[in-house]
Amino acid sequence: MKAKMATYMFVFVFLCVDMCVVMLFGSTRLSPLLSPHSFTTLWIGGLLRFVSLLLVTFLSSSSPMWPRSANGVQTVAVHSLVYPVYVTLRWVCGWSTLELTWGWHTWQGLLQSYAVSALSLLLWERYVSSVLTKKKVEPEEKSQATLQRLLGYMKPYWGRFTVVFLLVVLSSVGEMAIPHYTGKITDWILKEDEPDAFANAIKIMSILTVMSAVFEFVCDLIYNTTMSLIHTAIQSQVFESVLKQEIAFFDERTSGELVSRITKDTNDMSESLNGDLSLLMWYTMRLVFLYGSMMLLSCRLSFLTLLGLPVIWIVPEFSGKFYQKHAVKVQKSLANSNSVATETFSSIKTVKSFANELGESERYRKCLEHTYSLNKVEAAAYAASTWTNSMSSLALKVSILYYGGQLVAGDIVSSGDLVSFVLFELQFSDAVQSVMSCYPRVKTAVGKSEKIFEYVDRKPDVLPEGSLAPETFRGHVLFNNITFAYPTRPDENVLKGVSLELKPGEVTALVGPADSGKSTVVRLLERFYRPKEGEILLDGYPLKDYKDQYLHEKISVVAQEPILFARSIRENIKYGKADASDEEMTDAAKQANAHKFISDFPKGYDTNAGEKGDGVSGGQKQRIAIARALIRKPKILILDDSTSDLDAESEHMVHQALLKKSNGRSVLLITNKLSGVMMANHVVFLHKGEVLEQGSHESLQERDGPYAKFVRLQNTSFSRNPQKNS
Repeated sequence: MKAKMATYMFVFVFLCVDMCVVMLFGSTRLSPLLSPHSFTTLWIGGLLRFVSLLLVTFLSSSSPMWPRSANGVQTVAVHSLVYPVYVTLRWVCGWSTLELTWGWHTWQGLLQSYAVSALSLLLWERYVSSVLTKKKVEPEEKSQATLQRLLGYMKPYWGRFTVVFLLVVLSSVGEMAIPHYTGKITDWILKEDEPDAFANAIKIMSILTVMSAVFEFVCDLIYNTTMSLIHTAIQSQVFESVLKQEIAFFDERTSGELVSRITKDTNDMSESLNGDLSLLMWYTMRLVFLYGSMMLLSCRLSFLTLLGLPVIWIVPEFSGKFYQKHAVKVQKSLANSNSVATETFSSIKTVKSFANELGESERYRKCLEHTYSLNKVEAAAYAASTWTNSMSSLALKVSILYYGGQLVAGDIVSSGDLVSFVLFELQFSDAVQSVMSCYPRVKTAVGKSEKIFEYVDRKPDVLPEGSLAPETFRGHVLFNNITFAYPTRPDENVLKGVSLELKPGEVTALVGPADSGKSTVVRLLERFYRPKEGEILLDGYPLKDYKDQYLHEKISVVAQEPILFARSIRENIKYGKADASDEEMTDAAKQANAHKFISDFPKGYDTNAGEKGDGVSGGQKQRIAIARALIRKPKILILDDSTSDLDAESEHMVHQALLKKSNGRSVLLITNKLSGVMMANHVVFLHKGEVLEQGSHESLQERDGPYAKFVRLQNTSFSRNPQKNS
């Protein structure tokens, strides 16, 4: 509270000193001494005003920190010297300034002084001050670098953009024809001379207007097709860059976020650059030609237009901020409604299972009611913003007409020139507003591209790819004292000194309770992550020394919840080997016990599997995934509880087929089913990331250790389930 009172006191003293200096130089006692040197008085008064206000700022103990900063000193300088600049410009344009330069003591001079200072300060704070003081150096530099990068994508098409620029110039020149000749026609009608001039002017206007439209059409066609090529190149590069990232990158980000960045952000950026950048280019060029035409007609009216621009820019901005604030609230409310709908539809089975359709509908309705209440406020704010825009533009037009009428009455400009000027000014005001609205959107597009290029510039946190790709590969795997923690939980070791071996031609079962680290073993073998300690050897060579493509050709993994693509079953199976023949596909499907049910479908192998494989049952999905893995004829096959949805008969047939046609491959079977464990040559019991026991199923049972107790617990839980269900 004391700080606020001190600030208010400083502002009061600041204004009192300011007004005293202004009134002093306008006092009647100094008038006889200073009247021969009115402009000198004006500038001396401005400098004295600047010095006095600086003294008040730095000597006052209650002054806040901001006025003492470089930004504050610049603002005081603008406040003190802008009025002398304003009066001097009026004098340069031939306007009477005696009552202003010599009339600081009059209310007219005083009010104009503060009005000009207020508008100038608003413009200074809004557009200039932050740039000069470099408040946002890093973001500005980043945006500049991003813009240069976008220009780099345009370099291959400089020839096209040169043609676009020339067409913009020609089209803009053509658009000056109608206002120009309209004024000429007005003069000819008033003077009633040159009867043929009217018809000639109409012809010229028509020709130039049609040519301008043709130039604009060709220009837009070339520009939009070129920007589409650039957008395609950027989006393709972003997609490729994301695919190259390590698995930990995908663990930290949702699929929706990645897709939004690749598609929505690039599309938004492209649309903005296609539309807003094009409009910015068009209207900027038109501003140059329009204001040049206005200056040729009347410098005084042109200067008056410039003086009125701050009103058009600043006054609507205050009402626009209120509208923008509520528009953001409306967008957030809509996002909440969309999230409710998305969550409900994605969990529709659960919703229907609990018969909660009415509850979800009520939840969605409340979100919409909240959005509606915000929409009403937004509508009022939009109306106020539109009204201030219209009123500020109308005030400028009335001022131009009033002053232009005086110039016509004084024979300084002709009636036709005034008509042309008014038409030019109407287009000029629209062009200014368009530039002011397009520029922020272009900056936003550049900002969105910064996020996009973060993915392009990101280097995957993976070890350099190895060079090993031997012609002969046995598939012998050795985990040697492996310790590992996920990047998202670096202090929590999931595996602790794990050692195990997969031998060619043998089935190794990895058994253990949930969260014991079984699936983590698979992810390390696929080289999705790197171990903190220890080493993984393949055929005696470190895993990291193998080529990535070669490694994944030799290792096939089938997860418990395999993902099928929304394509035909044929395409899903051949996803494992794109150049596989139909015979190889059928053989893989038979090994996975999938050929029969696939053949029973009306379309057979051409049946669509549905999104994520929802078009088939869980067991069918697992068998298709096993076929996809087997078609590669891998030397290392990993089944991560991939037969959990199969009945006992189907599971037995799959296991028998895998054993019969193992071709010396190493098989890692992750399962807790006794039927699967009993077919394994070797069993590894994993508990809380540690290998507690290893050996054959029979020897571990005889040992009666942790593994035997786990098996008994599993059998007990299965035998009790029917009783519970009954």
